[in-house]
Amino acid sequence: MTDRRLGSGTLVIATHNAGKLKEIGALLDPYGVRCISAGSLGLPEPAETGTTFVQNALIKARAAAEASGLAALADDSGLSVAALDGRPGVYTADWAERQWFEGAPGRDWYMAMGKVEGMLAEKGDGVDRSAAFHCVLAIAWPDGEHAVYEGTCTGTLTWPPRGTLGFGYDPVFVPTGAEQTFAEIAPEAKHAISHRADAFAKLVAAQFGA
Repeated sequence: MTDRRLGSGTLVIATHNAGKLKEIGALLDPYGVRCISAGSLGLPEPAETGTTFVQNALIKARAAAEASGLAALADDSGLSVAALDGRPGVYTADWAERQWFEGAPGRDWYMAMGKVEGMLAEKGDGVDRSAAFHCVLAIAWPDGEHAVYEGTCTGTLTWPPRGTLGFGYDPVFVPTGAEQTFAEIAPEAKHAISHRADAFAKLVAAQFGA
């Protein structure tokens, strides 16, 4: 971890997702940061071999920084369920990947939500349904320095899924203090309390604060 600051200039966002680049770019634009994606630079996506969100975020940020010669930002996020010993965790997206016998390749988030619910149901009616979304933002510089910011949003899991506004596990996640799921809450309201918002607030405070 370092106290180093980004300042204005170009930052590589370690993603091949245009939507994620746009979202992060909009958040950092007020601070004079120009964001470009690893995909636009033709950089390969590294294998995410870590066992924690921090490890995977750093793998992606370091790979982009070393390949581009510029500072790079990566994120890694997912859902942890208390009664499942923190699973799916770093495998949050993997649980939605269809196997060969489950249809065409791609992600099936309803199937993923069903896997979680099925495992909870096996533990009985009194099972602890608490869960949390986690987001880790990692900044890496080409010389090896790095900074990490972690955000969390706690809540409970409900069943059946409710709402159509979110994605992933949002239809079964009710944030602490709310009655609606993430998929029933307006996007701007969700973004104000989400795990990603928490992590970005910490990044902005450290990198651009007084």
